[in-house]
Amino acid sequence: MPKIRRLLGGLLTVAAAVLIVAALVVPDAVTRAKAGTFLPGAFLRLPIELILGGAVALALPVRWRRPFAVLAGLGLAVLVVFKIANAGFRTVLGRKFDPVLDPPLLRDGYNALTETDGRTYANLAVVLAVVAVIGLAVALVLSAVRLVKLGTRHTLPAKRVLGGLAAAWIALALSGLTLFPNAPAASDSAITLAKSTVRQIPATIRDERQFVAAVAHDPYATVPAPDLVAGLKGKNVIIGVVESLGHSSLTDPGMSAIVNPALDAADAKLGAAGFHSRTGWLTSSTYGGGSWLAHGSFQSGLWVTSQRRYDEMVSGDRLTLTRAFRDAGWQTAGMEPGNTKDWPEGSFYGYDQVFDSRNMGYEGPRFGWSRMPDQFVLDKFQRDVFAKATKPVMAEITMTSSHEPWTHVPSMVPWSAIGDGKVFESQVASAPPRSELWGDPVRTQASYAKTLAYSVDAFTTWAADFAGDDTVLIMFGDHQPMSIITGRGASHDVPVSIIAKDPAVLDRIAAWGWTDDLRPAANGPVWRMDEFRDKFFAAFGRSDGVALGPR
Repeated sequence: MPKIRRLLGGLLTVAAAVLIVAALVVPDAVTRAKAGTFLPGAFLRLPIELILGGAVALALPVRWRRPFAVLAGLGLAVLVVFKIANAGFRTVLGRKFDPVLDPPLLRDGYNALTETDGRTYANLAVVLAVVAVIGLAVALVLSAVRLVKLGTRHTLPAKRVLGGLAAAWIALALSGLTLFPNAPAASDSAITLAKSTVRQIPATIRDERQFVAAVAHDPYATVPAPDLVAGLKGKNVIIGVVESLGHSSLTDPGMSAIVNPALDAADAKLGAAGFHSRTGWLTSSTYGGGSWLAHGSFQSGLWVTSQRRYDEMVSGDRLTLTRAFRDAGWQTAGMEPGNTKDWPEGSFYGYDQVFDSRNMGYEGPRFGWSRMPDQFVLDKFQRDVFAKATKPVMAEITMTSSHEPWTHVPSMVPWSAIGDGKVFESQVASAPPRSELWGDPVRTQASYAKTLAYSVDAFTTWAADFAGDDTVLIMFGDHQPMSIITGRGASHDVPVSIIAKDPAVLDRIAAWGWTDDLRPAANGPVWRMDEFRDKFFAAFGRSDGVALGPR
C-alpha cells in the first residue's frame, strides 16, 4: 500500500505540473493543423512564469506559501479564461476580447446560440461553461498548492530543479527555437498577455472618451435636411444590406467561383432593366458578427466598434442617413427580419415604420438563424411599403439569408407564389445540421457563397422587376464572415455599390473612383465605413456652392 500511495502521489504531482504548464502555454488563438487539431508544438514550451512563480514561492516565509499558491492558482484560472475568450473572439470577430467593452457580447452570443440551436442547448452550454470554469479553478488551485507543498518539503531539490529550468529557458531563448507559429519554445506568453490586457484597459477608456466627444460633434447637425439630400429629390432610395458579404467572398477561389458569376449575372439583369452601378470598398467596423455595429457606422458616420459605443450613439441625436431623408420629406421604412422584439433604436435611426419577424406575416419554415428568406422580405416591402407609398421612399432592407450557419440555401420562386411563405417549405428538407456542414470547410465555404448569391439575386431581381426610373439602390455587406470561412487575418473590407438608372446620380460620385459594375476593383479606393455618410451628404447635397461640411 505505501508503494501504491507513493506511486499515486507521484502521478498526481506530475499531473499538477502538466496542468499548470498547459495553462501557461495554451495559445489564445485557434491555430489548427490540416487534420483539424491543435498543433502539438503549442504545448511543447517552457514557461518562464512557472520558474518565476516557483522562485517567489520558495522565497516567501513558509506561512505565506499556501495563500500564495491559492492566489496563483486562481490567477491561472483567470488567465485561461482570458485565453479561451481571446480564441473565441479571434475566431468569430477577428480580434482579442476586450474586458472593458465586450462582456455584453457574451449575452449576444448566448442569444445567437439560442436562435440557431435552441434555448435548451444554449442553457446547457452556459451550465457546462460555468462548471468547467469552476472545475478548472479548483484543479489549478489544488495543483499549485501541491507543488508548493512539495517544494517546501524538499527545498534544496526544488531550488536545483528551478535552476535547471532557468538555464534551459535561457538556452531556448538564445536558440530562438519555435515549435508553434509565433510562439517560441522559451515561453513568456502569460506575462505578455497580462501586460497587454492591463495596457488595453486605459487605452480603451481613453478611446471611449474620444468617441463620446465625436458623438457630440456632428458637422452636419445644423445643415437643413433638404440640403443634405437635394441631389436625390424625388428619388426612392433603397439600402440593401447583405449579411456577411465580404472581401473574401469575391477574392478567395473557393467562394469567388460562386459569388462573382452571381454578381455578373445580377449586373446583366440590372443592365437589361436600364440600371448602371458603381462599386467600391468599405472597411467594416466589425467582423464575423455584430451587424448592428456596422449598420450604426454606415448610417451615423461614427466608428461603432463595440456595444458600449452603439449604446452611446443611440442614446443621443446623431444624424443618420435615414433621419436626414425623413426630415427632408421622404417616407422611411426598416425591414428587419432578424429582430424578434421591440427595437427602440428604430426611432433613433428615423424610421416611420419598422417591420420585423413578428409583423411580416411569415408562416413558412425557418432557414437556420434566418427566420425567412430574403425574397419574402422584399415581397413584403413591395406590397406593404413600396406599392402603397404616396411620396418618395427611403428604406433599409436587411437580408439575413446569408447569416451563419449557412445550412439553409433558399432559392427564388415566382413573386406571385410567395403569399405567406409556406411555398418555401420544400426548400428546408435537405438542409444538413450545422455540425455536419461545419465539419467540412470546403463545403461550408460553398454553402456560404451560395447564400450570398441568393441574397444578391433576390435584391437585384426585385430591383429589375419593380424599381422604376426614379429608384436609387445602395447595396453593401455589413461585415466579413467568421474566420472558419475567411481564415485568420482576413481583410475587414466589404463591397458597396450604388445602382441607378439616372446617369446624373452616378455622375455625382464620379470622383469616388469606384468600378463600373457590382465587382469592385482589387486596387480600388477603400474607406472606413464611418466615412460613407459624410461623403454621401457631400456628393448628394446642394451643389450651388453651399458648404456641407468636409468633402
